[in-house]
Amino acid sequence: MSAIIWAVHDGKIGMANQALGLADAVAVAVNGTVVEKRLALRAPWRWLPPQAWLAPLAALDPAGDRLTPPWPDILISCSRLAAAPARAAKRASGGKIFWVQVQDPHYARREADLIVMPRHDGNGGANAFSTLGAVHRVTPERLADGARRFGPALAHLKRPLVAVLLGGDSRVYRLTPERLSTLAKQLATLATQGYGLAITTSRRSGPRVASVLRQALPDAFVWSGDGENPYFGLLACADVFVVTADSVNMVSEAAATRKPVYVAELEGGSAKFARFHTAMREAGVTRPFTGAIERWTYTPPDDTARAAAEVARRLWATR
Repeated sequence: MSAIIWAVHDGKIGMANQALGLADAVAVAVNGTVVEKRLALRAPWRWLPPQAWLAPLAALDPAGDRLTPPWPDILISCSRLAAAPARAAKRASGGKIFWVQVQDPHYARREADLIVMPRHDGNGGANAFSTLGAVHRVTPERLADGARRFGPALAHLKRPLVAVLLGGDSRVYRLTPERLSTLAKQLATLATQGYGLAITTSRRSGPRVASVLRQALPDAFVWSGDGENPYFGLLACADVFVVTADSVNMVSEAAATRKPVYVAELEGGSAKFARFHTAMREAGVTRPFTGAIERWTYTPPDDTARAAAEVARRLWATR
């Protein structure tokens, strides 16, 4: 059997990486082909909860991809905004689509064939599959490609190389000027101890963050959105990671490399994030970043492979 797999997301990179990462792994398990579907949503639907969408497929802006026949065998959606169109596509297919929702949408749980969700998000119901962190696209092949493409740009940096993966302000966290100043001083101290620094910001960081870090760390590699994203190059080439606490995705992706992962706290937080970070520390994967670097080993979470195997198992059971 060769399956067609749609990876459906709302365009945000964190959501896209989860949908595509799981879709790629499922494709290996079921001999499938992945088709990416990046949705654009019209007003007022993009501001409404999925329960209020009366005609989800009509809510899709032509600027993005449409969900129309021929229907796939498997549809993997990620994010609240993708859940209603995914459910509508399953219904339009006469129930033939096997629908996998990544992250609990708190919506149409009984209609999804499988919900893949981190355990810190709670209990998604009888058809939920629990992971430790986020599913992702980090594979040995992508790491090798990242090293090939970006290794030369990082070759001048001192070793050991510390990759700093920065998020920023979110609904529950804030990267305040004070916290940024403390982090910059800690990284400057590492630089004086002989560590190389490669830093990447994200869409939540804002231009201020990159400016502050470039001034405080003149010898560091700092990427802030110009040119090709070196993220997989940093994952491949770094010896140690410092990741801000606001991103479950980046912590999970760094952990897939088997290298030490430090978590840098930000202002704020929530019970959900606290559960995630506690679980990762108790699994021996991460440690809090206090400015010092140690080395340790751990068994990386195999969430993506486990989730893909569960998708395949349940798919075969329905065929």
